[in-house]
Amino acid sequence: MACDEPAALSGTFTRQNSSSTSSLDFEPDADYRFVESLEERYKCAYCRRVLRNPHQTGCGHRFCQHCILALRELNAVPTCPVDKETIKMHEVFKDNCCKREVLNLHVFCKNFPDCNSKVILGRYQEHLLQCLFESMQCTNDGCQDQILRKDLKEHLSQHCKFREERCQYCNTYVVLINIKNHEKNDCPDYPVPCLQNCSQIILKKEIEKHHAVCPEAEVDCPYKQYGCHVKVKRGKLAEHENSALREHMLQILEKNSRLEEQISDLYKSLECKEIKIQQLADAIQKCEKEFRQYTQLYGNNSNLMVSTQALASHLDKSARLESQVKQLIQMANQQQSKLDLRPLFDTIENVKQKIALMETYEQRLVVLEDQSSKHDLQINIHKAQLNKNEERFKLLEGTCYNGKLIWKITDYKLKKKEAVEGRVLSIASQPFYTSRCGYRLCARAYLNGDGSGKGTHISLYFVVMRGEFDSLLLWPFKQKVTLMLLDQSGKKNHIVEVFRADPNSSSFKRPDGEMNIASGCPRFVPHAVLENTKNTYIRDDTLFLKVVVDLTDLEEL
Repeated sequence: MACDEPAALSGTFTRQNSSSTSSLDFEPDADYRFVESLEERYKCAYCRRVLRNPHQTGCGHRFCQHCILALRELNAVPTCPVDKETIKMHEVFKDNCCKREVLNLHVFCKNFPDCNSKVILGRYQEHLLQCLFESMQCTNDGCQDQILRKDLKEHLSQHCKFREERCQYCNTYVVLINIKNHEKNDCPDYPVPCLQNCSQIILKKEIEKHHAVCPEAEVDCPYKQYGCHVKVKRGKLAEHENSALREHMLQILEKNSRLEEQISDLYKSLECKEIKIQQLADAIQKCEKEFRQYTQLYGNNSNLMVSTQALASHLDKSARLESQVKQLIQMANQQQSKLDLRPLFDTIENVKQKIALMETYEQRLVVLEDQSSKHDLQINIHKAQLNKNEERFKLLEGTCYNGKLIWKITDYKLKKKEAVEGRVLSIASQPFYTSRCGYRLCARAYLNGDGSGKGTHISLYFVVMRGEFDSLLLWPFKQKVTLMLLDQSGKKNHIVEVFRADPNSSSFKRPDGEMNIASGCPRFVPHAVLENTKNTYIRDDTLFLKVVVDLTDLEEL
């Protein structure tokens, strides 16, 4: 044992305790009240406190582990403070026997006399996690109150200002101190008075809809387009229409008269333009007649140049007259189109046809969407089956049958965050076997700790699972199990826990369900050690755990 201990002091901790003993521990700096006076043999020779992880020197005195390390750091040649003997580090060994005795010493709860429990030192922290008289902070976000555990439930349900209560209007859960602000600003079902002074109380979400029918809201007269610019409350609109009926009719007649006058003016304008067009047409015919006369008169005459100039003059005049006729015809057509409703009817008919076509397309679209939904459902079923088969193939490919498991845990930071937030407290490895027809086993890890290691350590457990050949195997399971955190630097500074299965524990009997209760180390490795950048247990956000089952004396089927 002495030759193994320097390795233990340098970083690789190897323990040969049972699973139950390895899970016991206590906080070194707490002020403990022992039921019986603490004997000298259980006190550290250096710090004079109760021994924690006791180590014994060659001179026979016991020290806490951190004390013996402190002595070595203070002096190049450390000496025992009791007998001044030189401490030879290769003679220092871990005193597991004394450790078991210390962990089983009985102490009073720190909340004595309210709590009269007496617990062994190794279970002291576990007791505090359950002690009804332990003071703890309220679990509601924002609340800083310190409450006894026995009063926590009542505080959370009745007294905490940060508890969530159901809004009496919209049934939404809101933090109590914010509920008034929620009702006034955010609650859609909060009753508010109408802004138009109609004395009605309306839900906030329906206030806009109410304003569209509110009898006290001021609206324009429906005859505004005919000249009535009166604003009246909606509830008195019918009264206004009845009382101002004569004025409204006169306004409508006046507007119709103006429209008739405009139409009459347009007709007169068209008639004038048609007369002018006829005059221009007569002028053109006259020009053409004169042109023919000039052609006959000067056809073979020597004065052809003069006739040509006259002809050119008449042609220019004819072109100008023709251009003016075209402009007048175009203007007449524009004026006539303003009074012609046939293009409008044609446009309406086209729109109706387009609407009917769109309704047909909409019906076809509904049928296609229904078919698409059915196809999507079938595709999702096939995808789920493919994923299930893929997971099964991966599980079969990674299964080991030699009693050894190498467990690769990726995305450590994300998975630890999920554990801290309480979403995924633990993760389990793939199953492995001691042989093809042997025990079916797996590992389970709590990245934020479990029990006494919660929040400070990684907890690692060994689990016996129900297998296909359990009826042929020997029970209970009795093999030695080694749990390891692998060092990725190649220096093999692995962290190791070793225990032998307790045949009296229900964790190692033949499983009745899918798996037994896990057994292992709630304080397997501290987060401070694991996440220290000087160590190489985590690389690329990935760590490796190893579980080895001793197959010695294990008969294969």
